Amino acid sequence: MKITNKKRFILFLFSVVLLIFLLAVFYIRYQIITPLNPDGQEQSFNIEKGEGVREIAANLKEAGLIRNGIYFEYYILYKGWAARLQAGQYELSPSFNILQIARKIVKGEAISNEVAVTVPEGFNLKQIDARLTKAGLIGEGELLGRPQLEGYLFPDTYRFGPTETLDEIVAKMRANFEQKIGQDLREEIANQGKSIEEIVIMASLLEKEVSTNEDRRLVSGIFWQRLEDNYPLESCATIAYVLGVDKWRYSAAETRIDSSYNTYQNVGLPSGPICNPGLSAIEAAVFPQTSDYYFFLSKPDGETVFSKTLEEHNQNKAKYLQ
Repeated sequence: MKITNKKRFILFLFSVVLLIFLLAVFYIRYQIITPLNPDGQEQSFNIEKGEGVREIAANLKEAGLIRNGIYFEYYILYKGWAARLQAGQYELSPSFNILQIARKIVKGEAISNEVAVTVPEGFNLKQIDARLTKAGLIGEGELLGRPQLEGYLFPDTYRFGPTETLDEIVAKMRANFEQKIGQDLREEIANQGKSIEEIVIMASLLEKEVSTNEDRRLVSGIFWQRLEDNYPLESCATIAYVLGVDKWRYSAAETRIDSSYNTYQNVGLPSGPICNPGLSAIEAAVFPQTSDYYFFLSKPDGETVFSKTLEEHNQNKAKYLQ
């Protein structure tokens, strides 16, 4: 069969196109799988929240980690990973190829530069603010502009990223509170005809007044009974909160300080929580222990002494607090 010049040209053209295609494929493959510098050293590379594939690719090129950003873009888009790139600080090297770099970023294999912050049970907003400030996460006093958060920032150990905002920090702590309370406790509180706010306020008093679960439940029973009897709670912890000074005894003048938190002068719960209680204090507020006790005090060694009458209570004060 005779091959015409036209067929030869078409065959030649096809061969050229195929050759160009194969060369392009090999070239792109070379760009993707061959590192820029096999002897390169690792360096820090940061990806901010909100950065897209094009911006990341340009930054990788500028940092001297890849030859050309377009091949990084091509690989990410080819794999369908554009929405999976994770912000963070990475240790990358020009000895890594584009495949390795892309996989690290997609898997989020960033340097752990999170800051661990422990909020103990019973910390108030001022103390939490100081701890977050010391960790370099917020400016001093930044949290104090949100007094409505008192009682609802659940005590725990948290890990915060260095770029997390105050709103993000608060949201994480509030979410922990919501999770720890749980549906069962919420239903029990509702069945008792109480509100979450009342329980948190009561729990904050128990958290600061006594330290053991057994004592918290007994004091909880005393306080709820006093509320029912329209008798002042007379919680020294509320005076400590108002004055900002924690001590064993307060003077008569100090207990007369004008404040909606003063449970010596006002009948009922204080106007808000005085600290951020832990789960055991919250549970004690929900499940009080009924008893014949109506008064209690804490000895200097921390032991709680209960009494049934005011006379017995005054005798215990004279015995243990003089």
